[in-house]
Amino acid sequence: MPGAADRAFVDDLEHRTFTWFWDAADPQNGLIPDHYPSPDRFASIAAVGFGLTAYGIGAERGYVTRAQAVARTLATLRFFAAAPQNATEDGAAGYRGFYYHFLDPRRGVRFARWSELSSVDTTLLLGGVLFAQSYYDRDTPPERAIRRLADRLYRRVDWAWMRRRAPLLAMGWTPAGRFLRNDWDGYNEGMLIYLLALASPTHPVPGGTWQAWTGTYARQWGRFQGQTLLNFAPLFGHQYSESWIDFRGIRDGWSRDHDLDYFENSRRATYAQRAYAQANPGGWRDYGPDIWGLTACNGPGIATRTVDGRSRSFLAYSARGAGRDYVSDDGTIAPTAAGGSIAFAPEIALPALEAMKARYGTRVYDRYGFVDAFNPSFAGGAPHGASPGSASFWADTEQFGIDQGPILLMIENWRSGLVWTTMKKNPYIRAGLIRAGFTGGWLDGLQRQARGDVSAHGHG
Repeated sequence: MPGAADRAFVDDLEHRTFTWFWDAADPQNGLIPDHYPSPDRFASIAAVGFGLTAYGIGAERGYVTRAQAVARTLATLRFFAAAPQNATEDGAAGYRGFYYHFLDPRRGVRFARWSELSSVDTTLLLGGVLFAQSYYDRDTPPERAIRRLADRLYRRVDWAWMRRRAPLLAMGWTPAGRFLRNDWDGYNEGMLIYLLALASPTHPVPGGTWQAWTGTYARQWGRFQGQTLLNFAPLFGHQYSESWIDFRGIRDGWSRDHDLDYFENSRRATYAQRAYAQANPGGWRDYGPDIWGLTACNGPGIATRTVDGRSRSFLAYSARGAGRDYVSDDGTIAPTAAGGSIAFAPEIALPALEAMKARYGTRVYDRYGFVDAFNPSFAGGAPHGASPGSASFWADTEQFGIDQGPILLMIENWRSGLVWTTMKKNPYIRAGLIRAGFTGGWLDGLQRQARGDVSAHGHG
């Protein structure tokens, strides 16, 4: 267990990260900007999903009252329930129960024609919706309304329609270009998509869809940096679904065949990333046992610089990662890579977060916790009033909702298991896991309990 200093650090980080969601959200419609606190042009529905979960965490931790969390959650769900759903180019928030990736933060409709109707971002939104459905369980008018609205939002998603090229689900759709060319195949953040699609009581996909998807894993299985695992180079692919679902001790057909559960696989991925940073094949500055972490994040920008006598190329926002499947690394570290993996491997993730704060200070750690990313190899000009040497590297000045989310949810899962425990109560989550073929651990325990409850009721 961590010591007093570690607990104080985690307390501070969790509270600051929660505050980002609370401050960033529009209290009237619940929409949360893609990135904040800079002036933003569009809201992210995935960030809203993390935010809906954040409010319950905040109520449990005493950052806000339960009544405040209820009010913010209810405003959000009411907005999404009433937002227009149709096939027009510009006047809708979504279609067939799905929502556009980015919405206008004030009007609540599709932000621009490049914004797709997104199956994964809708799923991340629903992660928060279903958390709210199970967390707010009191017999009061507002909490009953939350449960009704959450059920309505989930039930109207037409997952079967998104099977444009059966058996897999498409990544998205646009009114002009129709379905996107790519489907959810290969191991990635798609676990929650398929589980929710399987569980739908209104528009489900066939029972064999999960097995069809896991049948596309083969090219990603193998060794990387001393670990044998199902690879996905950016760590977000291991974090998003597992922020809501506890995969410890439960296995599907694929994981039974490979003798590991998805939680253990993500633990190995975390260790592989740390080992990659220690090996540092790219020769980037500061990489080591406590400075590591590649995932999708912001970056210093598309540029070429001479660093330590070498010409180096840098990226803007990109899905950085290191795995058997690919390596994309420009020296940019994302704290969410370690923070969102703290439940998998706290013994290496917590020291990494503490080392980042200790080494880089307020350049990377501000009122909202860690900034989205920083790059010690990319030199930049000092901001006005900065001390000499304080700007010898690039650091972001804002946070992204989809990177703040895993930090907050996984810290709470590590500390108390709150999100995981809440989601275990949700009948749709349980149904999706069972229909996908998961057995063992807590899932079998819940099924035995349910059978016992029915038996006891029958004898009452």
